[in-house]
Amino acid sequence: MAFVPLNPGTLLAPTPVVLVSTARAGERPNLITLAWTGIVCSKPPMVSISVRQERYSYGLLTQTGEFVINLVSEDMVPWADLCGVKSGRDVDKFALCGFDAETAGQMKLAPAIRQSPAYLGCRVERTIPLGSHTMFVAEVVSTGVAEKLMDESGKVRFDRAKLAAYSHGMYMSLHEPQGFFGFSVARPEVLARRSAETRKNPPDQR
Repeated sequence: MAFVPLNPGTLLAPTPVVLVSTARAGERPNLITLAWTGIVCSKPPMVSISVRQERYSYGLLTQTGEFVINLVSEDMVPWADLCGVKSGRDVDKFALCGFDAETAGQMKLAPAIRQSPAYLGCRVERTIPLGSHTMFVAEVVSTGVAEKLMDESGKVRFDRAKLAAYSHGMYMSLHEPQGFFGFSVARPEVLARRSAETRKNPPDQR
């Protein structure tokens, strides 16, 4: 395969698209749409988000030291886009999108979005100025998953969530699973069992 050389850039795709909620005491909660987010550690569970200093949420993050990452399903994409182009200085984004604020575990102020498939309640551990963005590295202190995504065995079925991703200016759908972790070296009986489970509980179709 031949490659075309380009200038160095963040040519990483897809990335999650998430709605990050923040709040300050006595004020309405705010939402910001982010794609610059990711997992940075498993034990303890830690994630990062990167925010421009001029964003309204930047001040809320630095003052409160907490935030909630809300995952975005395909039906939430129009609202996620709206929250990315509107400023919380001017509008109440929860009201604008018709979202309900839900108490998130271990959070003093920042709420979750009730309509989100899942949330991660995060407490900032480190703030790192990097250039165009400041990275907030945080420990995940609580999580919540929509009841409809839990199967009878207690497993989270994110294949039912119709999660959205972001790829260089475009919101993208996530389609059928392509395999499970370790499938390339799994024993035949494991492959058969997992395949049967998928047939029994197929991903939701449009």
